[in-house]
Amino acid sequence: MSRRRADSQGSLGPDDEVMPYSDDETDDELDASSEEELEEPPGAPQPPAEVRPKMGWKVKANDRPYHHLPEFEKKVFLCIKKSRYSGNAIKTYKYNVLTFIPLNLYEQFKRVANLYFLALLILQIIPDISTLPWYTTLIPLVVVLGVTAIKDLVDDLVRHMYKTSDGSSVCFRFQSSKWRNIEVGDVVRLRKNDFIPADILLLSSSNPNSLCYVETAELDGETNLKFKLGLRVTDEQLQEERQLAEFDALIECEEPNNRLDKFIGTMLWQSERYPLDLDNMLLRGCKVRNTEECHGLVIFAGADTKIMRNGGKTRFKRTKIDELMNYMVYTIFALLILVAAGLAIGHSFWYEEIGSNAWYLYDGKDQSASYRGFLSFWGYIIVLNTMVPISLYVSVEVIRLGQSKFINWDLQMYFAEKDTPAKARTTTLNEQLGQIEYIFSDKTGTLTQNVMQFKKCTIAGRKVLNCGLPVDWSWNQHADRKFEFMDHSLVAIIRSKKDKDVTEFFKLLSLCHTVMVENKDGELVYQAASPDEGALVTAARNFGYVFLSRTQDTISIKEMDHETTYEMLALLDFNSDRKRMSIICTSFPDGRVRLYCKGADTVIYERLSPNSRHKETTQTALDEFANATLRTLCLCYKDISADEYAAWSRKHKDAQVAMVDRDAALDRVYEEIESNLMLIGATAIEDKLQDGVPETIATLAKADIKIWVLTGDKKETAENIGYSCSLLTDDMQIHYGEDVNDKLRIRQTQRRHEPPAARLGKKKPVQPFFPEPGKNALIITGGWLVGSINLIVSTVLSNNKDGNMSLQIDFVDMACECEAVICCRVTPKQKANVVSLVKKYKKAVTLSIGDGANDVNMIKTADIGVGISGQEGMQAVMSSDYAFAQFRYLERLLLVHGRWSYIRMCKFLRYFFFKNFAFTLVHFWYSFFSGYSSQVAYEDWFITLYNLCYSSLPVLLVGLLDQDVNDKLSLKFPKLYLPGQQGSMFNYKNFFISLFHGIFVSLIIFFIPYGAFLQTMGQDGEAPSDYQSLAVVTASSLIFTVNLQISLDTSYWTFVNCFAVLGSIAIYFGIMFDIHSAGIHVIFPSQFTFTGAASNALRQPYLWLTIILTVGISLLPVICIQFLHKTIWPSVGDKVRNRKKYEMEMQVEEKKKPSAFQRGRRSRRSAYAFSHSRGYADLISSGRSIRRRPPLDAWCGSSTLTCRYAELLFCSSP
Repeated sequence: MSRRRADSQGSLGPDDEVMPYSDDETDDELDASSEEELEEPPGAPQPPAEVRPKMGWKVKANDRPYHHLPEFEKKVFLCIKKSRYSGNAIKTYKYNVLTFIPLNLYEQFKRVANLYFLALLILQIIPDISTLPWYTTLIPLVVVLGVTAIKDLVDDLVRHMYKTSDGSSVCFRFQSSKWRNIEVGDVVRLRKNDFIPADILLLSSSNPNSLCYVETAELDGETNLKFKLGLRVTDEQLQEERQLAEFDALIECEEPNNRLDKFIGTMLWQSERYPLDLDNMLLRGCKVRNTEECHGLVIFAGADTKIMRNGGKTRFKRTKIDELMNYMVYTIFALLILVAAGLAIGHSFWYEEIGSNAWYLYDGKDQSASYRGFLSFWGYIIVLNTMVPISLYVSVEVIRLGQSKFINWDLQMYFAEKDTPAKARTTTLNEQLGQIEYIFSDKTGTLTQNVMQFKKCTIAGRKVLNCGLPVDWSWNQHADRKFEFMDHSLVAIIRSKKDKDVTEFFKLLSLCHTVMVENKDGELVYQAASPDEGALVTAARNFGYVFLSRTQDTISIKEMDHETTYEMLALLDFNSDRKRMSIICTSFPDGRVRLYCKGADTVIYERLSPNSRHKETTQTALDEFANATLRTLCLCYKDISADEYAAWSRKHKDAQVAMVDRDAALDRVYEEIESNLMLIGATAIEDKLQDGVPETIATLAKADIKIWVLTGDKKETAENIGYSCSLLTDDMQIHYGEDVNDKLRIRQTQRRHEPPAARLGKKKPVQPFFPEPGKNALIITGGWLVGSINLIVSTVLSNNKDGNMSLQIDFVDMACECEAVICCRVTPKQKANVVSLVKKYKKAVTLSIGDGANDVNMIKTADIGVGISGQEGMQAVMSSDYAFAQFRYLERLLLVHGRWSYIRMCKFLRYFFFKNFAFTLVHFWYSFFSGYSSQVAYEDWFITLYNLCYSSLPVLLVGLLDQDVNDKLSLKFPKLYLPGQQGSMFNYKNFFISLFHGIFVSLIIFFIPYGAFLQTMGQDGEAPSDYQSLAVVTASSLIFTVNLQISLDTSYWTFVNCFAVLGSIAIYFGIMFDIHSAGIHVIFPSQFTFTGAASNALRQPYLWLTIILTVGISLLPVICIQFLHKTIWPSVGDKVRNRKKYEMEMQVEEKKKPSAFQRGRRSRRSAYAFSHSRGYADLISSGRSIRRRPPLDAWCGSSTLTCRYAELLFCSSP
């Protein structure tokens, strides 16, 4: 573990190097935990006391029945109980064969619209109320439910397949067993490169002292190896299968929780108790590395494992448009009830004044006017039910499904190298992709490849530029063929062996490290504590200084053509405080002792000898490397006399056995010897970004999307990557935790001294936290999030009940003022909480993107979760809404697919509401001429088929295919994305515009034919002014109007769109003439009553002229308004279509912008190339990882034999 670093000046004291973990919380406890923090007593802030967890979890080895005893059962429901120990199967699907139909119907009828239409169907069965046949509602309802059920079934079948592939991983439990069959108390055997299936207590392994190396990328995003140790007693007595089968220990430990950094327990075995801690545990999601096999006891399984406890709840995600659409449906319900009530009242008065006095209207029923008005109310609820469009939801589902398929089929988001296409794992969130305001990204494996490359160096003041043609390494049999370097002159100098500085430079790289080596099929394979260190040793290897093997106190290298073994006297390991490491070794020809050291320039330059040369030239090179966002290290050495070393060695041994403050004592001893160093040079390593990351971030920033990086890595590393990927720029003012503390404290103090009346009064405009001009960026740590906020609350606002909430608001406001935010050393829980804060206080649409299990909680919490199928398994992909292989595809997902989906959905909804208002409100106008009697204005079958056949296909195609501009222009002009963020294309304003548009069209469609029918004579001398002819003309006018209206709204025309518009009109006339024919009336006389109405009406030219006039007057205002909008008030899309003019406007805007406030270019060399935690020095020096070696002459002559020992040591991340 890293030691606590000194508090920064002005900081409140949290350790920014340690990853803090909250206690076992749920994801919905953000507010609750905030309130609880305020209950702390005022006074000087004290760190919370560590509470020892209750030992309430008991596990008996090799005894499954023990865990099913009544004392270990918990109540599930009423009298039903089950074991408190979870199984190892993880359920990701929703339905099975028995539950699909009832559960799916239950979920669908939770939608108010579906429940409403079911109630309508019941009303239509009642004869006194029904004004429409029951099939007018039943047929659309069955279609809607059926299509939605099929889509849900397909989605769940995919989840079943994922479940099968995930749960069928095999491990060895004396017999081959699948993950889902493992239970608590089982003893399991795992092989090298196996994923760990549960939280397991390590018992023994094939390595010395039951060491087991694991890769924890799924937990913390770091690919450097961690080591775990079995207890000595289990290591000595549990190596054979028979011994493991007879193992019967009882484990008592803490309850399942989400603390990845902590485990406490005891093992009772053979009447002895043994303490257990996290070093003895193998956690689910990690991978066994460099250990041929290991054995363990399952402590937590399935949902009880720590990684699953950190996974958070699976949330049902809904888009903003979904929520808005539901509110609009409620608004329509309210309008429907008001209109129906008004017409019912009108019917009561009409019947009282006219209907009851007209003998020809007597229906034989002795009903009062009030009762008839009551029946009329329900009749109009049925007649006007199409104001609430039943096909709306199913149409939306179809459009979303099609948009998801387009994402899946997009070849420009296909990663050929790994044969990985983009995958939309949900079909309900596509349009939300067009409204993203904040992106929360992981770093390792998401922005970077986690591949380090040795790029440049400076040796004795001479800079190596690494340019030209690649070097041919055929002269070096140990060279890594994947290593690329272009400076031939450096290779020539090394091979000449004439430059002492170059020799010492690469000798240092081959000696000063904690890398381990193994021999695989004659090839040397290095395993390092960090990718940086592996890159440096690999570079030395290619330049002829090959690290061959090591033991507890020796290290062997090959210097060009001869092999040398050095005695390692001391290994002074790296940690986050020291920021350097050293090795003291001997076996030089003259017998001298030499210290080699490498570390961050900030600490090395303080320790250089006054006589050290090349400091200025090296400093200049370091500045250049830093500005190129490379990770740098300074290399130096020091010759030590025998007497000096002997005196220092005694102090070192005393510090190693110190019982009090041992770490501080060692640091003092290290400081003493690491002084008066002689500078050799510096290295520069590139933390290779994924292709296209800087360009993607820059483009998204132009679209006004803010990107926050949430990572478990060190602050310096994350900051360096921030510069590499253009998230941070040199014109930004960087603010750290101490700056944030001061600003928050001032703001909270100001609020505290405000009079209560001012707080309750009119809200004042919020003052910005950064009033000075220029760009700002914020870099904070997980330690700050846990420590500083709580401390500010307890010291500044201990008497303010709303203190923590206001502090959270202030923090979010401050962060959102910044162009970039980086949160380092944060836990999975903290990642999710940061996302929750922005969602809660900014009401913004958020997207989280990551590639590891440590990102799952964040992915689930955000409105959109994106998983990258990268180096860290499939946990993030499994929990995501969208998945692809490279970060750069996010640009296309949002700016092309997201934007198109949003525009299409908005256009679809506006038109859908319009066409239903225009269709339904004709009944309203007709009621004034029918005594408010719930009489319909159309034929029954027209009402049934209007939304299913006559007007659905054109608008569906617009929702699927429409484009205002093509994909290239969408990427070229990111400002096109802004309307989605502003929600300007679909809101209540647009809804009421659609409502009034529908009212206007319904007026025209009813009253123009009505007026045309008054005192009219046909060509044959007959008057066509009957009800059925009016219904035909009105319906025909409506069909022409709505289909031509969608034509005016279509921006992207294809053959399919033309076919849909013309086909819908043709289908209408074809079906109408069929159902108005005499033949079908003979077969179904009661269902088809408009016999000959269509042929009689439409043979009159006068009525065709009426239809043309009606359609023309309906569309003319729309054409005029669209013309004015495109010429006088053009949208961004309209401007882009006139590209030359728009580009000129953009150039003028750029010139008008004030120049950014320039600050001096700062050095970024703090991002030194080292691992994020203490290295392996203690492990190497102790000999725990190394088998007892034979005499020196037995191994020194054979590199193959030395590699056999090293093979059992380490295995690095790939």
